[in-house]
Amino acid sequence: MKFFIKLMLFCTFLIPQINTTAYAQSTIDTVIERGVLRVGFSTFVPWAMQDKNGEYIGFEIDVAKKLAQDLGVELQLIPTNWDGIIPALLAKKFDVIIGGMGSTTKRNLTVNFTIPYDYVYMDIVANKETANHIKSPEDVNKKETIITVRNGSSAAYYVKTRYPNATVRTFNDEAPALQEVLLGRANVFISARPLPTLEIAKNPDKLFRPFEITDYREPIGFAVRKGDFDTLNVFDNWIYNAHSLGWLKERSDYWFMSTKWQDQLLQK
Repeated sequence: MKFFIKLMLFCTFLIPQINTTAYAQSTIDTVIERGVLRVGFSTFVPWAMQDKNGEYIGFEIDVAKKLAQDLGVELQLIPTNWDGIIPALLAKKFDVIIGGMGSTTKRNLTVNFTIPYDYVYMDIVANKETANHIKSPEDVNKKETIITVRNGSSAAYYVKTRYPNATVRTFNDEAPALQEVLLGRANVFISARPLPTLEIAKNPDKLFRPFEITDYREPIGFAVRKGDFDTLNVFDNWIYNAHSLGWLKERSDYWFMSTKWQDQLLQK
């Protein structure tokens, strides 16, 4: 009898103990409990901009609003400088980045990305007087060519890899970067579509497109903190459904393929 009691006690040590510790609460659980989705973003035309009333509008804003609506929560938009947006996410200043962020390998080492909800394509605009000699990418890739880009953007990454010999000037926003080209202090400005096209339409006497950029297509995803697979799963499925229903394409076409929204902006 004693032998069987000892055997039973021994066997209890071999049975894996059930972990009664609760799983760490995911961000999406916190969002539902809080009743508010906090979205970090930075302004990029036409991803996110301010209208005549100071309200944010744009493709990203539509996406954030629709996501919050489908989750059944309120939306809190948190504008953040682009060069500090990932550190702000990691510091839990907000729940997710929805800001036209390309899911590059370097960024993926710091944050996790959803499946793509859109793609970024590059475009170029040049000064008619200072860059009338530029006809091809080879003409840009020279030390005497001055390129302006937004710091930390997909364009900055593209310029660094595609035009390593050019002189590059970075700015914290597109407006001063474009201004340098308009004033003739730089030759070309490169950014995501459709901003260069819009600027050419506004300044046809000063700006032109020297050639089409056809060698860049970058997937865009929501960025979340690493290890939060529950939140990633919810966002992935939302994007999948928004694609399947045609909602993302409809919104993308409106903001990127038309100019119907321009009269909502404060004219400078």
